[in-house]
Amino acid sequence: MGARLKWALTALAVALAAYGYYAGTRLQLETTPAPMQLRQRVLYVTTPTKTYELIVEVAETPEQQARGLMYRTELAENRGMVFLFPRATDAGFWMKNTKIPLSIAFFDKNGRIVRILQMDPCTLPPEESDRCPVYAPGTAYVGALEVNQGWFAARGVKEGDSISFGPWK
Repeated sequence: MGARLKWALTALAVALAAYGYYAGTRLQLETTPAPMQLRQRVLYVTTPTKTYELIVEVAETPEQQARGLMYRTELAENRGMVFLFPRATDAGFWMKNTKIPLSIAFFDKNGRIVRILQMDPCTLPPEESDRCPVYAPGTAYVGALEVNQGWFAARGVKEGDSISFGPWK
């Protein structure tokens, strides 16, 4: 093999390797976006006998709310995400691209929990993920708190208990 042909084949191999690397990186970015940086706040969940403290990320904008906990593979104990809405809604939540089983507590303007639901990750293939189930509370709310599935049950938190906010972190 001549020197020119060796050089051309080496250059082609490097170009193909680089293309594969960057194409793979682009695909990964398209399917797993970088985490959003959300403000954090202390949140209290109060039952008749005890108050529990959580550190929550606050999803304030429509973009943050649409993204929620998508693409995360874990959620630390006593951590969560709270969704705050400017006016009452009864819209549901879905688990598209969400890998963590979650419990969600919907609360009214007074912080009273009006519904608690268990949400499982949607396991449909990406081309069918628009068919993921929607978890709707069936009642109006102004905020929703997502935590690891079972968090509320393990602490005896029920509908009628309350949520309040502490300082920003």
